[in-house]
Amino acid sequence: MSVKAPKGVRLVITLTGRRNAGKSSLINAICGEEIAIVSEIPGTTTDPVARHHELLPLGPATFYDTAGLDDEGPLGELRIQAARKVLFRTDVAVVVAGEEGITAYEKEIIEELRRLDISFLVALNKKDLRKDVEADLYWCNDQGIQALSVSAQGGDGVRELKEALIAMAPEEFRQEPLLVRDLVNEGDWVVCVVPIDLAAPKGRLILPQVMVLRDILDADAVGLVVKERELEATLANMGKKPALVITDSQAVLEVAADVPDEIPMTTFSTLMARYKGDLKILVDGADMLDNLKDGDTILMGEACSHHQVDDDIGRVKIPHWITQYTGLNVNFEFYAGHDFPENLEKYALAIHCGGCMLNRTAMLRRIRECQRRGVPITNYGVAISKVQGLLNRVIKPFGMGT
Repeated sequence: MSVKAPKGVRLVITLTGRRNAGKSSLINAICGEEIAIVSEIPGTTTDPVARHHELLPLGPATFYDTAGLDDEGPLGELRIQAARKVLFRTDVAVVVAGEEGITAYEKEIIEELRRLDISFLVALNKKDLRKDVEADLYWCNDQGIQALSVSAQGGDGVRELKEALIAMAPEEFRQEPLLVRDLVNEGDWVVCVVPIDLAAPKGRLILPQVMVLRDILDADAVGLVVKERELEATLANMGKKPALVITDSQAVLEVAADVPDEIPMTTFSTLMARYKGDLKILVDGADMLDNLKDGDTILMGEACSHHQVDDDIGRVKIPHWITQYTGLNVNFEFYAGHDFPENLEKYALAIHCGGCMLNRTAMLRRIRECQRRGVPITNYGVAISKVQGLLNRVIKPFGMGT
């Protein structure tokens, strides 16, 4: 069993800049070990390379060593595109400037980071080779940009850079966002309904289920795990009513029939919608399911790539349920992993998975980009509850709905 922290809970720090600015050397200096290949030849780093590190006191972090954004030729353009995809899921960025200092090129990168609303600082690297650092420091100060003069080779300023990165981490890495523990009290019983179907991973639970169970334990509550066909008997034989029932969204209709109205009920995916994104925006986005028109195209976004099975939730079940609910002839386009379309305006609605393999910053950025382009967005579980007529019930534990 892996003891590594999941990708979706890691702080993502990306070093960006021109080729041979010393990005790889700087990662090695920050992490205190030779984990990135270093060479004097420009373009040594090709595809973005992830380096895991425990950034105390924050916890697990992933440093991305990206190809220089001044790469050349057709292959260089592909490398640049790969580097930009990394920026889309970045929590904190470091613009690394080498001997050339801050030029029009670095200023373009800075503008791109500002457009994406990514926290960043400037590392003026190779200070031992430069005598004109003060001009760049003055420009950064005038622009309200934090800048540090460092030497990856000599180690000067690296400790200060590391402390600055820790201070810039988003609030959720200092204070865990809410998953379920605010909905239950010490000693409460929580029933988790986990169907085992073709899509269930062999020999294990999916990540949102594991995360919820851990959060229940951290709340000093009691978690019971059952399959949907065992729920009715479990509730009848419990010595007291559970404080909450949490179900996989695919079984929400069956589970709702077995859970009395006075017992709060929600879904794992709805919990993830709040934990990873913005629950209100995703609930509001589900209203678009009532306003679709014939010929509309829906974007189905998956944060991970996986082998499609016959009853795949995102590619088979949800499109089927939406077609039944709307009675319309709508189109579905699918994007998996870190791919997310540039031309969002072509979609009438975006429906995203729970995002367990994305960090919260990446999920929020996708949500905000859809909002900026005027595209309603919801998530799998919220959409399923909507078309099953149960959305108000599953959002009621959060003080929402009617």
